[in-house]
Amino acid sequence: MLAAASLSSTASAAEPEANPANTAEPAAESQTLKCPAPNREATATSQRRDAKPPAELPQDIEFEADGLEGTREGELKLNGKVEIRQGERRIHTRDATYNPQDESFQVDQGVEYNDGQVTVRGEGAHIDRQGGAVFEGAQFELADRNARGSADRIRATTEGTLSLDRVKYTTCPLGNEDWMLTASDIDISQRAGLGIGRGVRLDFKGVPLLYTPFISFPVGNERKSGFLFPTIGTSSRSGYSLEVPWYWNIAENYDATFAPIYYSKRGLKLDTEFRYLNAAGAGQLDVQYLPDDREFGEERSLVHFVDQSDFTQRLRLNIDAANASDDQWFEDFGLGPEGTSVTYLNRSASLTYLDDRWLAILHAQNFQTIDFATENRMPIPPAQRPYTMLPQMAVRANFPDQPFGLTYGMDFELANFQHNVEGLDTGWRADFAPEIRMPLRGAGVYIEPSASWRYTRYKLSEEGADIDNGHDTFTRSAPVLSVDGGMVFERLFGSRKQRLSTIEPRFMYLYVPYRNQDDLPVFDTELADLNLVQLFRTNRYVGADRLGDANQLAIGFTSRWLDADTGEQYIAATVGQAYYFDRPRVTLPGETIDDPETSDIIAEIDLRAYGNWNIRGGIQWDPGETRSERGQLQLQYRPEYDRVMNLGYRFRRDRLEQVDGSVAWPISKQWSVYARMVYSLEDNAIDDTAPVDPTLPPETVARRDEKGVIDQFAGLEYRSCCWRFRVVARRYVSDRTGDLDTSVLFQLELNGLSNVGVGANTFLERSIRGYSVDPPEVE
Repeated sequence: MLAAASLSSTASAAEPEANPANTAEPAAESQTLKCPAPNREATATSQRRDAKPPAELPQDIEFEADGLEGTREGELKLNGKVEIRQGERRIHTRDATYNPQDESFQVDQGVEYNDGQVTVRGEGAHIDRQGGAVFEGAQFELADRNARGSADRIRATTEGTLSLDRVKYTTCPLGNEDWMLTASDIDISQRAGLGIGRGVRLDFKGVPLLYTPFISFPVGNERKSGFLFPTIGTSSRSGYSLEVPWYWNIAENYDATFAPIYYSKRGLKLDTEFRYLNAAGAGQLDVQYLPDDREFGEERSLVHFVDQSDFTQRLRLNIDAANASDDQWFEDFGLGPEGTSVTYLNRSASLTYLDDRWLAILHAQNFQTIDFATENRMPIPPAQRPYTMLPQMAVRANFPDQPFGLTYGMDFELANFQHNVEGLDTGWRADFAPEIRMPLRGAGVYIEPSASWRYTRYKLSEEGADIDNGHDTFTRSAPVLSVDGGMVFERLFGSRKQRLSTIEPRFMYLYVPYRNQDDLPVFDTELADLNLVQLFRTNRYVGADRLGDANQLAIGFTSRWLDADTGEQYIAATVGQAYYFDRPRVTLPGETIDDPETSDIIAEIDLRAYGNWNIRGGIQWDPGETRSERGQLQLQYRPEYDRVMNLGYRFRRDRLEQVDGSVAWPISKQWSVYARMVYSLEDNAIDDTAPVDPTLPPETVARRDEKGVIDQFAGLEYRSCCWRFRVVARRYVSDRTGDLDTSVLFQLELNGLSNVGVGANTFLERSIRGYSVDPPEVE
């Protein structure tokens, strides 16, 4: 029923003004593609984002007209400019008829409807008393999606339901119909967030890509069960592939994706992903399964489960476990050296408690070794594979602000190490280290003396090897004394813009007496790489099986230039070295120590001061041999989010020497190029017929006939206002023997609809440092 009507022969609705936001911008000098909105004449109200959902609109209808006259039939003729309002809804037309009997409006000429989310223009319309409308020969625009379309008839209700007959839909601007979605009819329920289409066909450049007699889809951001767009790819190992995923919206906090994939060389593979979210946390289960791999000749699978559950604010459970059916899984189905060179699969679970003073962890860990032998490749020896920890308990405590400014601390670990190789040491290890520190701080200076006592005890099992005279218990204890200190000197400089320059010297004296540890087993301990963090640690080893003796002084200097107002760092440079008063004597099995007076020199630099350039570099220099042991340099030019050039160099003596270059760059308003090459300068000297050392990183192995190329790809992208196409061809080392694989990724992206093809954009963002497909969000 019409509850209120405002009739006025003098007050008229203003003509809608053109929306400047929808006007095509003039071409800029940059190579950024500028696209007009689907309709240049879109009204200003079509961009309102604060419109109420249709289901919440009031039912009262008001209208205004330039003139008003009655008829003999009791109808009212609304003359001139007419505006009909119902909440956020607006209908503009000329010359309408109002029927008081059923409180409806009839429009027989051009009409425009807008509710802040959709704009409809039709040849005529009928509006009922509830605000429902039927438009004939209509065109529509969706403001949020920058999309447009047409329909022979559109029916809209106040409950937010739209019914469209003989529909065409696209996000291309007027005059451009590169892609078009057509359907015999579509019903959309905005309240339920559901759309249903019948007789749906997708055409691209006049070529049909997809047809389905029935389709249901979500409206807005709501999840909806159904098929996703298929993906197509190819690789030399598996042949051509076709994937047709199906998404299952199980519940509000559960969903799953089933993706059958057919490989021309291998057969059918099923990938499943199950995700859940509950009050405690979240998790995910991934299962990949091939019932019969024709190329491999067996059933194959990969399972990976991840969970994080917070039972309280202080108690958390983490699970990360994976299992592969065979050693060659990742070489067959991984992409690139980083995906095909998996050596170990982690299986771990940890329960962590954390508060202001205590950190306690109950942990269990095991590894599956992904390794196999060939005629030119040695497997990892079983005795060198990781131990299983079942269980491990670690506790750390910290009590600051004690009497006399002291800080008390404690580290404790108890772990049981097991191995499936007979003859290796197995058993329990307990490691205990109480500590006391005295932090002394002043303006621009600090000094912190500390003292701790580290006690380690082993209880080996009867199956352990080399237990002399029946002894199965070993202990080690030693004090650890250190003094850590530093200063910060600052000064301002610059006339126009104030900058801050700092010099930050740091020193640490460390004393640990020598203890003979040759009889102690080695469960999980390695020699740490020397870097600026390791230079100021109290143990040169990672793990409790060795406590390095030390009588040394480590010195480092850092200098920075910063913006005095914002704190933004322009440049930072650090150099450090340790001076030995006594030669270190503790070693791991097979480790040799020279007789140095100093450690290698460590230096790093981070430069961001010049425009869009940044440089990062580091080097480890051996002053005794006057040569570098390790080094890296990264140079980047990045003027925009989608324009970046990278050049990198990595070196490690007797292990690897690589050059890495990549680029992503628009060469015109519509075309962009992508490329990357990782080239090993050492691989040319490798004998292809010799067995490969399994301790070498997989990415250091390439065949001689490829001239040291480890990974290379080149790609091209074309973009228009409503679609973009990317193609990337890639050739990379796929295993430790240096075998090469070739793959092709392609992606057709239809703006506002979906993607067809392998996710080339994700691959490019991961492979080209600093590149992004989309501009960063501005808050």
